[in-house]
Amino acid sequence: MADNLTLMTNKIFLNAALPLVKVIATDVPSLAKKFKNIHAVIQVSALDSSEPHGKAATHFVVNAGEWLVHADKVSTKVNVELQFKSREAMNDFFKGKISPATLPKMIGVTKNLKAFIAFMSVLLKMSSLLGATQPPEDYEEKKLLVKCFFYLLSSGISQLNKSGHEAVHSWALKSPDRVYAWAVDGEPEVSAYLRVKAGKTKAGRGEYKRSMPFFKMRFDSLDSALGILMQTDDMLESTRQGKLIMDGAPEFGAQIGEFMMLVGELAK
Repeated sequence: MADNLTLMTNKIFLNAALPLVKVIATDVPSLAKKFKNIHAVIQVSALDSSEPHGKAATHFVVNAGEWLVHADKVSTKVNVELQFKSREAMNDFFKGKISPATLPKMIGVTKNLKAFIAFMSVLLKMSSLLGATQPPEDYEEKKLLVKCFFYLLSSGISQLNKSGHEAVHSWALKSPDRVYAWAVDGEPEVSAYLRVKAGKTKAGRGEYKRSMPFFKMRFDSLDSALGILMQTDDMLESTRQGKLIMDGAPEFGAQIGEFMMLVGELAK
């Protein structure tokens, strides 16, 4: 059985990182074309004897470019599967520690080669985006990267709470019904939020429109957002220069910033 840190890290990959596959596959035209005529169930799994199916997994149902994401759910009827021998192996693989010991078993590749190649193209794109050390120059790439970071962070914090991370869960337990949001001025599509209430958390994509967020971490541009998200800019200096605007009490910004760093540390 995996230890608690391994399990929490794996939950972030299964429930926060892997769902980004759909975002990338649908937002990048060259990748979207690859799935135009593909009908397949594609799964990424890690063997774990403590689970009911003997594995943990996230799977995707793809129908001619339309995607359904089933995070942290095992499918018993798949066309293509990347099966890791353990949660530890999956974690290491997605952290870039690639070796014969961490490579997954490829299932169904011969019969579904086009689906496999298309899916691997998206995984490679996701790896290059999230593993970049410098911001991309292309505007659409910048927008996609910030969007992916926002989604990863909001879902990742929620997963840490659901996995029982002591600091995150303690914070969530004490919270009344509040919404924390991330946004970029002039880019309404590039936004995400996290709703917290009495120990429960729910991550969402896009703008929260039912009410004003309790706290919003807002950036004046995509470049300013990437400076913080890629940890190349100082948060206090960005705030002083007006690149980062915290709509709400600063102490809540510091708190969310700590949780953002925690997700980043576990996922890298």
